[in-house]
Amino acid sequence: MNDYYPFINTPLPYACDALEPFIDEKTMHLHHDRHLQTYIDNLNRFLEENPALQEYSLEELLILWRRLPCHLQAPLRNNAGGVYNHRFYFDGMRSAPSPAGTDSPLTRAMARQFGSPENFRSQFREAALSVFGSGYAWLVSDNGQLRIVTSSNQNTPVLNFRTLILNIDVWEHAYYLKHYNLRAAYIDDWFRVVNWAEAENRFSSGRHRESSPLF
Repeated sequence: MNDYYPFINTPLPYACDALEPFIDEKTMHLHHDRHLQTYIDNLNRFLEENPALQEYSLEELLILWRRLPCHLQAPLRNNAGGVYNHRFYFDGMRSAPSPAGTDSPLTRAMARQFGSPENFRSQFREAALSVFGSGYAWLVSDNGQLRIVTSSNQNTPVLNFRTLILNIDVWEHAYYLKHYNLRAAYIDDWFRVVNWAEAENRFSSGRHRESSPLF
């Protein structure tokens, strides 16, 4: 992963057609090679104009933007978020999805919080459908407590006290070519390609971080 300026568009961890028939090849190509590339180009341009920020990692930029002068906050939040959120989304899927473990730390936490995998799926689906316009739905951990949250546009849930586990991009460019305006059908198909092994890894590796925030 390329986490510092200058940022590059690192390859997908699978071929653009690997998620067929659930997410189509053309959408993946446009989403990664065009949309994500635009955020990367804009973020690099912003950091070129503000060299004092070049020493920070992508995650650090998403924490410290609130401390900047007002005229710098939105362009940094939007473009750094666009890079981070898209990378997180792409890395959270795989061509041969791994099933959620039946006795893993994440599965046990989901059972405590939501009652069953089916209840989690239903609540996550409802949250993703509730996003008005463009944004994301996320599964996050707050000190080990799982929560489903949403964010608008390219906003990213606060990183310094949370572990991000899963996200789904519900901007129309993520699904419109295949699913048209049927967001619910896209969400159902997305569940077919979730990389649960990566979600488990994020949950487990995030436990220490939640008690030792970046800032």
